[in-house]
Amino acid sequence: MGHLHFFHFLVADLLNWRSLSEEVADLVVTNGTIYTSDEILPFADSMAIRNGRILRVGHYSSIKELTRTWTKELNLGGKIVVPGFIDSHVHFIPGGLQMARVELRGVNSKDLFVDKIRKAVANVKQGSWLLGGGWNNDIWGGDLPMASWIDRITPHNPVWLTRMDGHMGLANTAALTLAGISRTNENPNGGAIVRNNDGGYWRWTRRRLRRDIIIPSLRSILFQFHEPTGLLIDSAMKLVLSHIPEASVDERREALLRASNHALKRGVTTVVDFGRYFPGSSPEYPWEDFSDVYKWADLSGNMMTRVCLFFPMETWSRLVDLMSKSGRVLSQWIYLGGVKAFADGSLGSSSAFFHEPYADDPNNYGLQVVDLDSLYNMTLSSDKSGLQVSIHAIGDRANDLILDMYASLASEKQIRDRRFRIEHAQHLAPETVARFGEQSVIASVQPDHLLDDADSATKKLGSERAERGSYLFKSLLTNNAQLAFGSDWPVADINPLKSIRTSMKRIPPGWEKAWIPSECLHLKDALNAYTISAAHACFLDKYSGSLSPGKYADFVVLSTNSWEDFATEVSADVEATYVGGSKAYSIRREDESE
Repeated sequence: MGHLHFFHFLVADLLNWRSLSEEVADLVVTNGTIYTSDEILPFADSMAIRNGRILRVGHYSSIKELTRTWTKELNLGGKIVVPGFIDSHVHFIPGGLQMARVELRGVNSKDLFVDKIRKAVANVKQGSWLLGGGWNNDIWGGDLPMASWIDRITPHNPVWLTRMDGHMGLANTAALTLAGISRTNENPNGGAIVRNNDGGYWRWTRRRLRRDIIIPSLRSILFQFHEPTGLLIDSAMKLVLSHIPEASVDERREALLRASNHALKRGVTTVVDFGRYFPGSSPEYPWEDFSDVYKWADLSGNMMTRVCLFFPMETWSRLVDLMSKSGRVLSQWIYLGGVKAFADGSLGSSSAFFHEPYADDPNNYGLQVVDLDSLYNMTLSSDKSGLQVSIHAIGDRANDLILDMYASLASEKQIRDRRFRIEHAQHLAPETVARFGEQSVIASVQPDHLLDDADSATKKLGSERAERGSYLFKSLLTNNAQLAFGSDWPVADINPLKSIRTSMKRIPPGWEKAWIPSECLHLKDALNAYTISAAHACFLDKYSGSLSPGKYADFVVLSTNSWEDFATEVSADVEATYVGGSKAYSIRREDESE
């Protein structure tokens, strides 16, 4: 009998030891100002971590009981810690590919543009494509580049250079010839081939021609005055893109690694990836990257950032099949998000879709890049299958069309947690703002775009109209909308701290005061838009977005120890990035490598 009692006590002690050991931290983070993004406990000075997840957050007195002799300690020395940033809108592999191509971001003159191409083509084999992007004609005065700028220095190489927004690209004559583009081509649906003498009269003439008001023989005569300039807008880009050799598997895998390191350096631990999917690109590309790159990285231990993947809406049924077999969570690194479509183009390319015409182009309202009935049917099928739906809309008319469609879809089926998204939501009619909150539609916005758009919007829309409806972050929050911040990399750089500052200050380059100061945000709202709200926007709020017990220990150590200074100037840098409680980036490590 005594032996039996001894056995019971031994088992009880072992069970008790096991439960206690499960509560023992393998890492404690102490002596800091930890902003948790959790409204239950917004601030703490310490947190305990075990097996990559957070055990407890609070004052050190409640954390130290979870430590043992083997527990490691990270003493912050008073530094600020925030949750790992979630970039709600990136094109991750295109961004990594662009890092190895011609970078035209920041080029502010025609001469510098041409010089960049001259230097790059000298290192490319004859006959090979020269690829690059990031140019913004607005910062050199507005004149659009033309093939004639670079034809003389690129006679033996086809060239394709995308505008920063991804909705316009420049091809040289060699590329146009290869793609079969000449004066006889008509504009494809949802796109445009920019031609010489493309002023208001000729733009009007083309519209009349497209409606077959002028007889075909006269049309062919008039088109001889319309030599393509090399610029292609939205769906017209496919004419050239279809001739560009696809990046190899190895190139795309290297691009993922470059992109991941770049993101971690900026404190980004999770990205929402919309893939190699722009107007005119193949809807197969994101699927190829999923199979060839992301699954490889996951199985080989090369994933460094968590990723939530969105796929082209045309392929919705394929995603439904995949989710039915594997579920939504493929691993701690890869999550299946939903589907994306386009409603319009971009402001910089004058293809964003508006209720009123462009102030500098009175006959142009922008482009509706997809047939509305087709978009509705695909969205309806996606929604009925339980997929999250996200649609690109920039102009006020495009946003209204999508909100109308979302409202119609929600009325056709029982109430459920859909979390419909609109990507960009840049320009809104005054009465539209409240609809985001009323319909629980997430505004997935990119603050740094306003730095590029302030001057352009004033020119293209007129100052009064631009200030009435552009980048209405504060108004959206006031009307109970959910904001999710991102970069749209490589359109803008991945840099959450810069984006947070932009949303708080709204001062474009060369400006002395804020653009629409009433729309400036407070720090906490901006931080939440990059953390817990961003996680909610892609159904990841159970796993990340806040430093809360049970969630992944993804966090960022900043270079400042003053919350007051941080809240006013956001002048901090990323000192270290931790993913799952492990250091993934350190500025000290980078300094040592240099």
